Amino acid sequence: MTKRPNIVLVLADDMGFSDLGCYGGEIFTPNLDSLARDGARFSQFYNTARCSPSRASLLTGLHPHQTGIGILTNNDLPRGYAGNLNRRCATLAETLKVAGYSTCLSGKWHLATDMHTPNDTWPTRRGFDRFFGTLTGCGSFYTPGTLTRGESDATAEALDPTFFYTDAIAAHAAEFVEEQAAVGNPFFLYAAFTAPHWPLHAPAEDIARYEGRFDEGWDALREKRLKRLVEEGILPADTALSERDPTQPAWADTEEKAWQARRMEAYAAQIEGMDRGIGKIVEALKGSGVFENTLFIFLSDNGASPEDLPQFDVEKFMQRADILPRATRDGWPMRVGNTPDIIPGAEDTYASYGRAWANLSNTPFRFYKRWVHEGGIATPLIVHWPAGGLESGAILDVPAQLVDIVPTVLEVTGASYPPPALGREVAPLEGRSLLPALKGETLPENPLYWEHTGNAAIRIGRWKLVREEPNDWELYDLAVDRTELNDLAASNPEIVADLAAKWQAWATRVGVIPWDVTVSIYVERGLHPTWAAG
Repeated sequence: MTKRPNIVLVLADDMGFSDLGCYGGEIFTPNLDSLARDGARFSQFYNTARCSPSRASLLTGLHPHQTGIGILTNNDLPRGYAGNLNRRCATLAETLKVAGYSTCLSGKWHLATDMHTPNDTWPTRRGFDRFFGTLTGCGSFYTPGTLTRGESDATAEALDPTFFYTDAIAAHAAEFVEEQAAVGNPFFLYAAFTAPHWPLHAPAEDIARYEGRFDEGWDALREKRLKRLVEEGILPADTALSERDPTQPAWADTEEKAWQARRMEAYAAQIEGMDRGIGKIVEALKGSGVFENTLFIFLSDNGASPEDLPQFDVEKFMQRADILPRATRDGWPMRVGNTPDIIPGAEDTYASYGRAWANLSNTPFRFYKRWVHEGGIATPLIVHWPAGGLESGAILDVPAQLVDIVPTVLEVTGASYPPPALGREVAPLEGRSLLPALKGETLPENPLYWEHTGNAAIRIGRWKLVREEPNDWELYDLAVDRTELNDLAASNPEIVADLAAKWQAWATRVGVIPWDVTVSIYVERGLHPTWAAG
């Protein structure tokens, strides 16, 4: 009998569509590039536009609203989302554990409202035998908040002056691989890196390697990225480049160019560090003799982030101790914000890279994280499995989304769903296996759906209906207009009406809570409506 394949699922945080070398970027990502060129790359794979909802969907095979996590992990009950991974879904770890797999999460969870008291929404209670990582959504790479090992506080581990979170995630993941391979157990590893989510933290030597790499500026680099995306076969030759974000200046008119370039250098160093960590996991797989029969999947949780720091006033921001430490390990105060006097990278800085660089990261698309236009939801997807008979070096154009990952893994492993002996009823899966497409077979297209903070979309075949809340529906023919530049809604009212009705039927079925309801919850709490978005 053929030994069941191991599963390694790797997730990046806030990484754009074109940042990797094998997706057109300038960033040094040799490990992911090698997996991509020997495996398969998807050109039209989609996430859900935001962190927690994507993680919920990725791990359960359901739409995020069905899992209780429609926005982030805020508890908005009784009228809003619970913000917790509910009991009506089963995680991939729960399913594979019942099937005899050893399971491990190394990295970020962000699917629990209560991050301090172990409960049914912690990874250790949702199928993971081992957990080392953070329960919160983001934080310092030097002293991450809510650092946990199993169900115990592990923040003391970060007091080691050599600790860096990206490296720690990779080290724990590689250790798990080696241990399980040594005893012959099939295993499921979920490595959820926090790179390249803000803050821009990276070792000085990593940042130094990018000196001068981005001095041409975002305008020239966006054009070069699109050219490489076409050369790689990710996008067709007639793909149009969207205009620079209209809120951002031309590079030629930008002040503080050296500081601006340094922001992107730090962001690139974060991704290179993650790729190096992935290389350590690959080394552990190869050294343990299990690389060939491991299904390796890599993707990002949403499009690049345009978020500025601080997101609200500094004092309120500093109250989030799970996100922002008040001082460094040596007692130096934190310097928060995106201003030229704060050069990102070091432990005492807390900055993001800004909207213009996020526009580069999402080349050639418009919009970002939180929107469901292509810039918010399009992600690289790399799949590698030498023993699986996949087409080596394939570029797959079939549109697919996160709900398709669990069915794919279940077909590969032969695990049953719903998992027997789970002890509770769970919702049926929403996606389909991508294995036929990975083996070169034709896979019929499924309708794809999105909703996040009122932004909504549906895609059926070449047609995508999309709405930026509170605006009207827009309609795009993605077969000829992947960058969503030519709105055809006015000339195709029948298609708009049909797709809008289908979207509404889906939204009702999966429990989408209207955005105005969520906003009203925060207004009643005496908070500004923007707090509703988490």
